[in-house]
Amino acid sequence: MQQTVQLTQAEADYLKAVFALTEERQRVRTNDLAAALDVSAASVTGMVQKLAAAEPPLLEYKKHHGASLTPEGRRAALKTLRQHRLMEMFLHKTLGYSWDEVHDEAERLEHVVSDELEERIAHALGDPTHDPHGAPIPTRDLELPSFSRISLEQSEAGQRVRVERVNDHDPALLRHLSDLGIRPGTLLTISSVSPFDGNLSLHVGEREEPIVLGPGVTSQVFIKPLST
Repeated sequence: MQQTVQLTQAEADYLKAVFALTEERQRVRTNDLAAALDVSAASVTGMVQKLAAAEPPLLEYKKHHGASLTPEGRRAALKTLRQHRLMEMFLHKTLGYSWDEVHDEAERLEHVVSDELEERIAHALGDPTHDPHGAPIPTRDLELPSFSRISLEQSEAGQRVRVERVNDHDPALLRHLSDLGIRPGTLLTISSVSPFDGNLSLHVGEREEPIVLGPGVTSQVFIKPLST
């Protein structure tokens, strides 16, 4: 397992947030980071400058151009992400937490997990590759396995798809999906797509009765299209 720099909880949270935001863009604006972390723009600027001045630098930052992770910053972010997702699996599989309860608990615990405890948890769980929401767990070498970026919102009428992962930040959404029987691995058949509001009519598994989901839900579910 590669060694990473030692971070405070706040520093780790910033790097993880930059990593999440730069999955869809090359650089992150301080305003976007402030919104993601629910802190002031001034606080973001100070922390971003600190992380950019670290040795080794963890961020590249230019005023008015935003921030991006350096290779060392990316490794540090992936280390925190690995600990977070392993802890989610431990809470879910070993302690019986439901999938809508694990995220907030793991947010608190990820910062106190030692390398030894991380390794013991991974071994006890059989080295899981995904967390309870279907998100990939970074490997010991801090490589992130590939994952679907195609949302259910992008589906077309007549498609059959398999749910790959679900965003985990809203416990109410996770409870709603669970009530509908929608989890990673669930097969869905798209019956129709409304051209006016983007609502999808779909079948869950082999159920005969369709359900209707709006963009507020379908944008948070990521899928793999299946050949018909």
